[in-house]
Amino acid sequence: MPLEWGPVKIERAGLKAGVEALVIVICNSCECGTYFALRSIAMEFVTLAEPSSSYGSSGASLLDLLERHFGYKSFRPQQLEVIEHVLRGNDAVVLMPTGGGKSLCFQVPALALDGLTVVISPLIALMKDQVQALQGNGIPAAFLNSSLGFEEEREIQERLRNGELKLLYVSPERLFQQGFLDRMEELQVKLFAVDEAHCISSWGHSFRPEYQHLKVLKQRFPRIPVIALTATADRTVRGDIGHSLGLHAPRTFISSFDRPNLSLAVLPGQDRWKAIERIMGRHFGKCGIIYCNSRAGTEKLAAKLQGIGVKAAYYHAKLDPEERSRVQDDFIQGKLHVICATIAFGMGIDKSDVRFVIHYNLPGTVEGYYQEIGRAGRDGKPAETILFYSYADVQTHMHFAEEIEDPRYKEVVIAKLDRMKEYAQAQACRRTILLSYFSEESPEACGNCDVCKDPPKYFDGTVLAQKALSAVVRSGHQLPMSVLVDVLKGTYSPEVSERGWQRIKTFGAGQDTTAFAWVQFIQQFIHFGLLEVDYRDHHHLIITRAGEAVLKGERPVGLVTPETIKQRQERPKRTRAVVAEPSPAAADLLAVLKELRRNIAKQMGKPAYVVFSDASLIDMAEKQPTNLYEFRLVNGVGDYKAQQFGTRFLAAIVAWKAANS
Repeated sequence: MPLEWGPVKIERAGLKAGVEALVIVICNSCECGTYFALRSIAMEFVTLAEPSSSYGSSGASLLDLLERHFGYKSFRPQQLEVIEHVLRGNDAVVLMPTGGGKSLCFQVPALALDGLTVVISPLIALMKDQVQALQGNGIPAAFLNSSLGFEEEREIQERLRNGELKLLYVSPERLFQQGFLDRMEELQVKLFAVDEAHCISSWGHSFRPEYQHLKVLKQRFPRIPVIALTATADRTVRGDIGHSLGLHAPRTFISSFDRPNLSLAVLPGQDRWKAIERIMGRHFGKCGIIYCNSRAGTEKLAAKLQGIGVKAAYYHAKLDPEERSRVQDDFIQGKLHVICATIAFGMGIDKSDVRFVIHYNLPGTVEGYYQEIGRAGRDGKPAETILFYSYADVQTHMHFAEEIEDPRYKEVVIAKLDRMKEYAQAQACRRTILLSYFSEESPEACGNCDVCKDPPKYFDGTVLAQKALSAVVRSGHQLPMSVLVDVLKGTYSPEVSERGWQRIKTFGAGQDTTAFAWVQFIQQFIHFGLLEVDYRDHHHLIITRAGEAVLKGERPVGLVTPETIKQRQERPKRTRAVVAEPSPAAADLLAVLKELRRNIAKQMGKPAYVVFSDASLIDMAEKQPTNLYEFRLVNGVGDYKAQQFGTRFLAAIVAWKAANS
């Protein structure tokens, strides 16, 4: 069936748009292959004619690389700055929230550089996802880890020797196998990327000792730039990453951690199953992840979900690799709607349409919690996150903490657990608490968490805050929370007497307030981002820029009374989320496109997202392109995918429009 090209609408100014329009006119009735052959030749002339930031042998601009290979029309905030910094041969530490586009910060340089980029990642599932997605965009990539058979690994090693790969993903364990780094010296390695870089720091939430050996990269390859990336690192951890990797004057790039499309709620741990049934009713047929603290918990919960008609499965470290791979692929392809997974094993699954994340048990750290809820709503649409909180979960974490032999590391683990517990018990805007944890100011309440939707009554606590902040400053930022309470209460504790804190002006300035109340207030000061905890320096409190503004009288502080906090913690809460849907016409076409995608993926033996993501299909259904030029304007459609799938999807759209006209 011939396609109607229709009138050409130039949406991008400049020479490139003009050339593309000319190619469209010339190829008005040509086959798909002719269009792309002519476009490729024309773009070579455009590259020579247009000034741009150019790298690598092709001389293509970075934006053109992004559009041609990934189908995106623009970079997200800070991506371009990071890429240009790395391509100039510099080291970098990059903090971007889950779904913020970290991967492109090393994938685009990998395409621009004339050689190999080696990516070190601890997550086998994420390696597989990213490599399949890269291959789906026509980019030569592979991974080496324990899931491969002998023949598969031999083939990849051969491709490496022949210089056929642009990106190679490896686990840290594989990197340090005998002879592996020696082989790296024989290859044209131009960039190292260390993903999940928080694992290198003993102050982080998922410390992996083998990551601390990665400093050998800069020792053996001092002239090759290293980019370290993570979605979750507080001030202490991100300062430790560059030092532990031995980076040369690394620049730190920090993106906003704010994910306004995620609703946040904490529910009591009692009657979890009843709450989950309500959540399943709100999201029936939608995709979600439920994190549990034990393998047995994932299996039991998956069975109960199956019993009420939910397409659910479990996923944990003890599953054999084939079963893990099958469950992962089924979830990504939409054959499964809910995955019950262990927090300890983690899930490096890149899926954009996760509509809810539930924590059946309390996570051990705020970093881990934030990273896990970040798997929801990566398409930018509303998504719901629910945390169940119980004292029993706290005790379970404490039991494991007590078994840690290193006393310093044990102290950090317990302190991080305390912060997680405080978050669960807090009666302040939860988004403000999360952002302040990562040293990001939030000027106002979010309106999309359970506390904001049912706010407590506040009183003016500015004077109380100034007393506490003044004591922190006068001590030289040397007070942990318990000693700060002693100073404010005027208590001559051994710690106060030993350091002479009784001589500072604010000693006893808060003696008319109970010690319990001071603990509650100081926790709120931390939640509001007025104080930070320095885990590296005996958990001493540090005043922030926002705290300095309060101390100077430039910013008021509203506080919740301890009595109100206790009452609200004992009261059950409800939460709801509204999920945006495409327009009715687009939803009808979307179903047709999803079925076509499913059939193509089945023929290829690949997950559906390798063909197109849900976000691309939704954009396609809304724009309803009828020619290849319009098809390339769909978000996420690059040259390779347009060549592979354009004719079939355009035919489906034209047929649907004819049937519905």
